[in-house]
Amino acid sequence: MSKKKATTFTIILVLVTNIATFTISNLVPIPLNKKVIIPKNEYEELSSVYKKYSKVMTIEESIKKNFLKDVKDEKLMDGQLKGMVESLEDPYSTYMTKAEFDDFMEHTKGIYGGIGVIVSPGEDNLITVVSPIEDTPGEKAGLKTGDKIIKIDGKEFTADKMDAAVKLMKGKPGTDVVLTILRKDKDKKAENLELKIKREEIRLKSVKAQMLEDKIGYIKITSFDDLTYKDFKKEFETLEKDEAKGIILDLRNNPGGLLDVCADIADEFLGEGTIVYTEDKNGEREYLNSDKGKTDLPLVVLVNEGSASASEILAGAIKDTDRGVLVGTKTFGKGIVQRIIKLPDGSGYKLTVSEYFTPNGTNIHGIGIKPNVEVKLPEDIDIIGPENLNKDIQLKKAIEIMENTMNKK
Repeated sequence: MSKKKATTFTIILVLVTNIATFTISNLVPIPLNKKVIIPKNEYEELSSVYKKYSKVMTIEESIKKNFLKDVKDEKLMDGQLKGMVESLEDPYSTYMTKAEFDDFMEHTKGIYGGIGVIVSPGEDNLITVVSPIEDTPGEKAGLKTGDKIIKIDGKEFTADKMDAAVKLMKGKPGTDVVLTILRKDKDKKAENLELKIKREEIRLKSVKAQMLEDKIGYIKITSFDDLTYKDFKKEFETLEKDEAKGIILDLRNNPGGLLDVCADIADEFLGEGTIVYTEDKNGEREYLNSDKGKTDLPLVVLVNEGSASASEILAGAIKDTDRGVLVGTKTFGKGIVQRIIKLPDGSGYKLTVSEYFTPNGTNIHGIGIKPNVEVKLPEDIDIIGPENLNKDIQLKKAIEIMENTMNKK
């Protein structure tokens, strides 16, 4: 803390408590009856600071003195900090206690107890399912992209309380959680569904790969977590050794994750160039560039409305650089960037600090990325991927495009 800030703090304490007076120069206590001269400009600054925080201190003292139950200082401070961040009215920015921050960071490591669903705040202030994670209790129970989670174990939740909702959905493997879902059918008619889901230990295998017919390599990435690039690299090198002639990259229902992991994978396909750039409120830009030698294999990317955030960054870079063909439906549309900051006591916060732009300068927040070739899946399809190729017409189209591309080489 600087000397000036320390001086300001001590003067505020004097104004509030009337216990002691301190000198401006060296903070040495002096007798109460001794006159202290404070420069006018500094007095005005101190007075302004006092007025700014006096209401908070008055309410805090009143709570401690008059509230029916005892309240710990730590809880009051957490409440103040949560309220400050919530006042931004940005559902992606949030303050987290130590326990909440630990839970949040746990998810990026790929192992946690829960139901396996990725959610996001909706424009209607409802908790919206971005995508159920493949082969998890949430997917098996029938959760779908676009579902609105309105109750958890009978308790109502809205998007401004999403972190608390996520914490409640997580829990000890083997225990049950009941979700009340608001779902709209193809005619926009809404119905409420109640799903009882048994929690499991979610061990995310974020990369799956196999060789399809005609030496077409298929790689599905379900999220971008700590282990994703390592797993991707292993699967990609195996396909190359098996002489794959093209790659279909499946990003459908991939809600995003760690940007640096996304960038590592982009390196394998783009070569030198811009992957994405961000711009803050001051117009300051930061560029994330690809700098590795890329593979020359033809590339087709599958996307849908469940492809969000880091998935959109990768898909947008591939589309803007004409590196590959995007097939499917319009992506989710999350084009803002959050910074995660851990505080010394283990708590932390997530703050929206910038917007991101694809290499061509497009911000897709609230808009999404439109694929080069639009293909809508039938509404009754529950399983996508090679194991359901007959009904997965998006994948069938991707294979068709890949075969045509390979035949031209």
